[in-house]
Amino acid sequence: MKARFDIVRRRKWFFLFSGAITVAGLIVFLISGFNLGTDFKAGALVQMPLNEPVNVSKVESMFAKAGLPITASEVSVAGAGNTIAMVRLPMMLTPAQVAKINQIEKETFPKSQQSSIQSVDPIVAKQTSQKAVWSVLLASLFIVIYVAIRFEYRFAISGIVALLHDAFIVMSVFALLRLQVDLTFVAAILTIVGYSINDTIVIFDRIRENLKLTKPKTFDDLQHLVDKSLWQTMSRSINTVFTVLIAALMLYFFGGQTIHNFTFALIVGLVSGAYSSIFIASPLWVAWRGRQMRRAKPADKSA
Repeated sequence: MKARFDIVRRRKWFFLFSGAITVAGLIVFLISGFNLGTDFKAGALVQMPLNEPVNVSKVESMFAKAGLPITASEVSVAGAGNTIAMVRLPMMLTPAQVAKINQIEKETFPKSQQSSIQSVDPIVAKQTSQKAVWSVLLASLFIVIYVAIRFEYRFAISGIVALLHDAFIVMSVFALLRLQVDLTFVAAILTIVGYSINDTIVIFDRIRENLKLTKPKTFDDLQHLVDKSLWQTMSRSINTVFTVLIAALMLYFFGGQTIHNFTFALIVGLVSGAYSSIFIASPLWVAWRGRQMRRAKPADKSA
């Protein structure tokens, strides 16, 4: 397939674009940090099946009567017709506070059922945070090992840089929009990592096949070969991400409030993953391999 434009030769522009997003995300993160959910910090999650339509202000008023003033950002509504209220509190609740909440809830919403209250103490929150980090690191490590064995270490490092790029883009968006980071966010990151590396491996595999057919003698030959490989797999990459993106969008709009953060992270990660597979991973490998070719050239001449 004939390339419409040379992706590999324009790799510096793609690197600069990704670098700018990364720097912007880092600045946002350093200034505001993450909006951590109850899973990662001490607190309580109160889930109230009220069995009648509810708005945020009414829930705020109810908790104010219970002596627990909350803000609108700590309340979310879900369920068909907005009949379920979820409140995240930054502190653990005492038995007396739980009883007070249940009492006022029954007075305010007579049709409501028993609330579900999940509390997380600081030790559990710390352990959850550590396990989340380790899960992402271990997944990345095993991916590096797999790609290094199947291809070579340069492919593996290029692939993992693209994965870190995808994860950081999603984290930057969540930090910028102040979206809540919880265990579903970690699940989304792991899903994105698995999807993105799969697309990258397809491209790497085509590069390897073309390397067997044509041995590049110069750096220009190598750039042309990789660009050809990218365009040969372009339609597959775009069609795959498009179909998965449609499913993710349907989940976001019709899946309910409880999985909004998960599906939004998935949508951002799918777009970023397709971008990094095409414009970051393979061009990065070319730059690395090309440097080796340039170093080997003087040695060949002297021989």
